[in-house]
Order: sequence, then structure tokens, then C-alpha cells
Amino acid sequence: MPFEFKKLSIPDVILVIPKVFDDERGFFLESYKKSEFHKNGITIEFNQDNHSKSTKNVLRGLHYQSAPKAQAKLVRCIAGEIFDVAVDIRKNSPTYGKWVGEKLSAENKHMLFIPEGFAHGFRVLSDKAELIYKASNEYSKEHDRGILWNDPDINVNWGSDFEPVLSDKDKHQPRLKEIKD
Repeated sequence: MPFEFKKLSIPDVILVIPKVFDDERGFFLESYKKSEFHKNGITIEFNQDNHSKSTKNVLRGLHYQSAPKAQAKLVRCIAGEIFDVAVDIRKNSPTYGKWVGEKLSAENKHMLFIPEGFAHGFRVLSDKAELIYKASNEYSKEHDRGILWNDPDINVNWGSDFEPVLSDKDKHQPRLKEIKD
């Protein structure tokens, strides 16, 4: 099997570990294989690919899109290292308001599957990092939403001793308890 699928403490968020074939020439891995993902319960159809580059301590998020344009994501770091976070924002979920985080890096080649109904964010740990991620719906400005990155009710542990580099948009997002949709 080309992947290992590990359910995290919020079981709908899945760490995907690809099988990597290394030799003196470099490496090869499958980053997505529809049949394997479907066999393991990830039956989302991905409709958009994104590529992001950021510098150390950039913190992007927590972002999501509201229904009917909600997005599931499959996130992979292809250069550098990030701390990737998913927050459950499904109001009827037993894990509502809880978060999980994983280090994703070019070195470990792990991916994080984040289903619809979750806000997503990441902090860059290395000098620079590049992410590529698949999304189940195309970007919709009308449905673009966010949650304050340091909402005390969620209390994401982004790490200590850093000053986050934030966009103006991310500095002024609402808290989870203020969100209506």
C-alpha cells in the first residue's frame, strides 16, 4: 500500500503518510491515489490545487469556507517545515472547538487531510516553507471566512517564543463563539 492513514485525536482529521522510495537518485512517492484514498474513507473529489510560499513565523489562518462552498483540504509541505492545524467548527460535533496539529515538512513528506467543517491554519517553523494543497471546492470570496488565530476558547498551542507575522485580515477575524454560519 502506498499510504498509511492515521486518524488523529479528532478522527475525521487524518494524517496521511506516503510510502517513499529513496535511492541515490532521489525519491519517488505517490501524493494522491483516488482508489487508495477511497478505500480509506476519503471520498472527496478535489477541484482546485493551491501553492503557498511563506517565511519564518508567518501564521496563516484560521480559514474556512462556509456552505455550500465548504472545502476539504489535503495539505502537504514541499519545502521547509510548518505546524499545520485543523479546528472542528461543526456545531453538533462532540469535538466542536477542539483542534489538532501536526508538523508537516519536506523531510517527513506527511500530509494532513482536513474535512469540510474545519478551519485550517499553519505556522512556518523554517526560514521558508512552501505548501501545496488540494481543495474540494473552488475558492469563493463570498464564502471565505476565518477565526481569530489566538481565540482563547480554542487555545491552539502555536509554540512559544515567536512573534507571528499576520495579514491584516487574520489580525481581525472573529472568535469562534461570534460565528453564526
